[in-house]
Amino acid sequence: MAGDVTYTVDGNVAVVTIDNPPVNAFGFDVRRGVIEAMDRAEADPAVTCVVLTGGGRTFSGGADITEFGKTPREPSLPDVNTRCETMNKPVVAAIHGFAFGGGLEVSLSCHGRIASADAKVALPEVKLGLIPGAGGTQRLPRLIGPEAALDVIVPGNPVAAPKALSVGILDRISEKDLLEDAKAFARDLAAGDMPSALRDREDKLEAARRDPSAFEAHAAALTKKTRGLEAPLACVRAVRMTLDTPFDEALVKERDIFIELMNGDQSKAQRHLFFAEREAGKVPGIGKDVRPRQVRKAAVIGAGTMGGGIAMALVNGGVPVTILEMNQEAIDRGMAVIRRNYDTSVKRGSISEEERDKRLGRLSTTTSYDDIADADLVIEAVFEEMSVKKVVFGTLDEVMKPGAVLASNTSYLDVDEIAQMTKRPSDVLGMHFFSPANVMKLLEIVRGKETAPDVVATALALGKQIGKVPVVVGVCHGFVGNRMLSARSAENEALLLEGASPSDVDKAFLDFGFSMGPFAMGDLAGLDIGWRNRKSLGQTAVIFDALCEEGRFGQKTGKGFYSYEDGPRDAKPDPWVEALIEEKAKELGVNRRSIDATEIIERTIYPMINEGARILEEGIALRPSDIDIVWINGYAFPIGKGGPMFWAEQAGLDHIVERLEYWHGRTGNPVFEPSVLLRKAAESGETLASAKAGKDDVA
Repeated sequence: MAGDVTYTVDGNVAVVTIDNPPVNAFGFDVRRGVIEAMDRAEADPAVTCVVLTGGGRTFSGGADITEFGKTPREPSLPDVNTRCETMNKPVVAAIHGFAFGGGLEVSLSCHGRIASADAKVALPEVKLGLIPGAGGTQRLPRLIGPEAALDVIVPGNPVAAPKALSVGILDRISEKDLLEDAKAFARDLAAGDMPSALRDREDKLEAARRDPSAFEAHAAALTKKTRGLEAPLACVRAVRMTLDTPFDEALVKERDIFIELMNGDQSKAQRHLFFAEREAGKVPGIGKDVRPRQVRKAAVIGAGTMGGGIAMALVNGGVPVTILEMNQEAIDRGMAVIRRNYDTSVKRGSISEEERDKRLGRLSTTTSYDDIADADLVIEAVFEEMSVKKVVFGTLDEVMKPGAVLASNTSYLDVDEIAQMTKRPSDVLGMHFFSPANVMKLLEIVRGKETAPDVVATALALGKQIGKVPVVVGVCHGFVGNRMLSARSAENEALLLEGASPSDVDKAFLDFGFSMGPFAMGDLAGLDIGWRNRKSLGQTAVIFDALCEEGRFGQKTGKGFYSYEDGPRDAKPDPWVEALIEEKAKELGVNRRSIDATEIIERTIYPMINEGARILEEGIALRPSDIDIVWINGYAFPIGKGGPMFWAEQAGLDHIVERLEYWHGRTGNPVFEPSVLLRKAAESGETLASAKAGKDDVA
C-alpha cells in the first residue's frame, strides 16, 4: 500500500487503516492507498469483508485543504468513494474521533458505519465557502432524507455520535472496542445479503419528490441569515438535485459547483480565515516548552453585563467561578440576568435543565476579596476608567496568592500602567472579551511589556478551553479592534453633517456584507460608552454628544440614532435626529449634499484598513491575518470577504492608497494619510505580510 495506508487481515476481514497524522486527511497518497487496499481485498478470496478506519486519534478530517486550488492529482476523492461503494464485499467505516468533510463522505460510500460513543461527524465545507464535493450532497439525503441532510450540510456543524445514530447517519455505536465491533459488524453484513449502496436508495426521497414544499420551506429557514454568502445557497441547490436529477449526473454537477466555489473569492476568503485562526495561536516566545499555569478556579470582579458574561463563558467551559461585587444588591441583579440567560437557553433547547444547573452550580458570589484569594485567575470587569481599575489591581496585588494570573477586561486602557499598580507585573495581562461575552468568540489577549510567557500561554489555553478564538496583541489605546474601530468611525459625524443619514450609512454597510451598520450598532452597544470615553480623553462629537445629552443612549433608553418604540428589534428613522443633524450642519456652515455608498465605504472602511497597517508597523499585531481574525470574530466583518486586511489586498492596495490620498486632500483628516507600510506594499506590489517582513528585516 501507499505509505499513508496500512493493510492487514484478521481471518476473513481486511482492515484498511489511514495513517496520515495529525487528522488523516485524504491527500494523494491516502487516496491512492485506499483504492489499492480495496483492490487487494476484493482480489483476495479469503477476505469476505473490509473495515476502513483511521490510525491515531481520529478517523479522518477530510480532504487535504492544502491541495485546494492546485492542479488535481488522480485518483480524486470521488474516485475513492466510487471504489468503496462498488466493492463486491461489504465495507464498514469504523469512526473514532471525528469524520469530517471528505472523511464522512468516504464513510457514506461504505456499506455500514459504526462509531465510538464520543465520535463526531460533520460536513463542514460550507464554513470554507464550499459544498461537500465528493457525493455528500447526494448520498446523505438518500440515507436520512433531504430535509435532515440540509440540517447537517447547510450549517456544517458537528453531530455527536448518539445524535448521528438517531437520525440514521450511523448504523451502530460501539461501547467497547471499536475495531473489534466493526469487524463483527462487517462479518454480519457479509453473512447476509449484500447491502445496497446509497447511490441506489430512493425511499428517503419519495415524499419530497411528491411534494417539495416542506423541503423548500426548510431550506428557506436555514438560509434566512446567510447575508450574501454563496455556499449555504449552493448547498441547498446541490441537495435539491436529489429530487430531480439522476445520481451520476448530479455527482458531476455537484463537483462543478464545488470547483466553481473553490475558485471564487468567498471560498478563498474563508479558507484564508481557516488558516489564519490556526496561525493566530503561534506566538513568538510561546513555544511548546512554555507550559500554561493551571486554572482550577477563577474569579471575576464585577457582576454587570461584561462580568456576568465572562463568568458564564468560564463556567460554560468547565471552570468554577466566584463573582465579586461591592454589595449584595449588585450580586442579586447580576445573578438574575445570568439565570435568565440560562433559562432562555433551556427554552430554546440549546442546553438541558441538567446542564443549566451544572453551570449555575459552578458559580458562587461574594462581596469580600478574601473569598477569591485562592483563585488561579482573576478577571477584572469593572468600570472603564483607569482610576477605578488601579484601585482594583492594587487590592488584588495584596490579596491574591502568588502565581495567580491577574487579567483586565479593559477595552482601551494601558495594561502596562495597570500592571504597575502591582508588585508582580509579570502576572498581569489584558483579556478583552466582547459583549455579550458568553456568546462572542473573540478574545484579545493583551501582552504587556513585562507579561510572563507562561501567563500568555495560560490565557491562550483558557481561551480555547472556553470556546473563544484568542489573538495576542500589544499595548496601545484600543489595542487592535477598537483602535481600528475608532479610525472607521472618524468620518461618521462628517458624513452625517455633509448629507448622509444614519440609515444611508447603515445601508452601505449592510450592502457591503455587515450584519449591522455603525449607527445601529452604536445604539445596540450604548452610545454612552463612547461618550464617557471621549470625555476621559477631552474629545467631543457634535451629534453623538448631543444625543447623549438628551439621554438618548440607544436601545436601552428606547431612543438613539433610531427610535425603538416597538421594541429593540424594530429600529425606525427618527425625524428628531434628522432635524438635529440639519441644525448642527447649519450651525457649522456645512452645505449638505447627496452621498453615495461608494463614498461612505471609502471614508469608513479604507481608514480602518490604513489603521490596521499602522498597527502592523508598530508590532501591535503580529500579522495581517491576526487582524482579520479580530475583525471577523469581534466586529462581524463579512466572512465572505476574509477580514479587512485580506479584502484590502483583493480590492487592490494601490487603489486604496490612491483613494486615501484623495480624501486626505479633501478633508485633511489624518486617518486618511497612508501609512508607511500600506504605501510600501502598494508601490512594491507586495502583500502586507511580506512588506512588513521586509520592513522588519531592515529594522
